[in-house]
Amino acid sequence: MRHDLPAAAVHHPEWPIRLDHCFGRVILDAICGAPWREVVAPPAWRHLTPDQLARAVHLADAILADEADLAALNRASLALRRSVAIGR
Repeated sequence: MRHDLPAAAVHHPEWPIRLDHCFGRVILDAICGAPWREVVAPPAWRHLTPDQLARAVHLADAILADEADLAALNRASLALRRSVAIGR
């Protein structure tokens, strides 16, 4: 996730994100169903359950294979974060 996705972004100008931490945010928010830091203590790689880790790897692979809609995942992540910020 940290290297492969940003490297692939060079070949995908339609992808809305490019940086490793943005891919991490999108993937972790998707598997947690909330801003990930509200579910998993940082650093995430150390605190994810085996199931969460497997789901994160699967989603990262799906993004790389163009089998997941990265733009939709990014919008969903940002919407989750907006709703949490508004609720505070």
